[in-house]
Amino acid sequence: MDALYSTPLVDCFRRGEVSHDIRMLAAQGILAPRAHEQLLLLVLLSGDSDALVRDAAARTLAKIPTSVLERFLGRPEITDDVRAFFAARGVSPLADADVAAEEPLLIDGDDSPAASPNLPPADPDCPEAEPRRMATIQRLALLTVTQKVKAAMRGAREERAILIRDPNKLVAIAVLSSPKLTVQEVGGFARMGSVSEDALRVIATTRAWVKDYSVVQGLVFNPKTPVAMSLPLVKRLLERDVRTLSTDRNVPDPLKVAARKIIQTGQSRRS
Repeated sequence: MDALYSTPLVDCFRRGEVSHDIRMLAAQGILAPRAHEQLLLLVLLSGDSDALVRDAAARTLAKIPTSVLERFLGRPEITDDVRAFFAARGVSPLADADVAAEEPLLIDGDDSPAASPNLPPADPDCPEAEPRRMATIQRLALLTVTQKVKAAMRGAREERAILIRDPNKLVAIAVLSSPKLTVQEVGGFARMGSVSEDALRVIATTRAWVKDYSVVQGLVFNPKTPVAMSLPLVKRLLERDVRTLSTDRNVPDPLKVAARKIIQTGQSRRS
């Protein structure tokens, strides 16, 4: 099925990389914070290999009011095959109707500890900043993978900065699917040596993010970025960064070789 709304998390579901408990959570309508993701996950999981997941997805879809579905299916970005999925179930799009896409179609009402308050970013010069950060790290460490995924998508910036380094791939991918995520945060993630290769790969293949120079710079200079992802980005660096890259001992040799060739041919960007 074509993507109704593609995010790194939805792509993980599509590739079959998600455990049964997370699939069940999504099938119950709990996981996705936006209508696009919630609906697509439910459509995908209605064909899941596990009967329990399929049944849960079917029950959740049945809870969404038909009038809401009809209005949402009228949005221009909805694909024909998704409309066909609901047409087979007697639900057709309403013309000239709309429904907000930034909230889920079905509210789960969950009050788990993962749904933490959206605290402002900690000021590094504030004496309380480090103790608060340590308290956040300790709290997140006690969460289950399911709760971490929800915190990654719904939590505050401080939580995302911690969870992007989680050893569980799905948690880090959930951070990159958060509707609250900013390109400035992504630029910081791209520079982190503690971020997984999978997360860096997602960043490098997301067009909206690699339009930002700080993201490109972070990916190229991060030795954990797969060479196949970072090598094409070298030619987009400014001259000063190309020269720095050409002698950087921490990056793979192919990147240094590419930088030296750019210097020799005088093809580097000056501004």
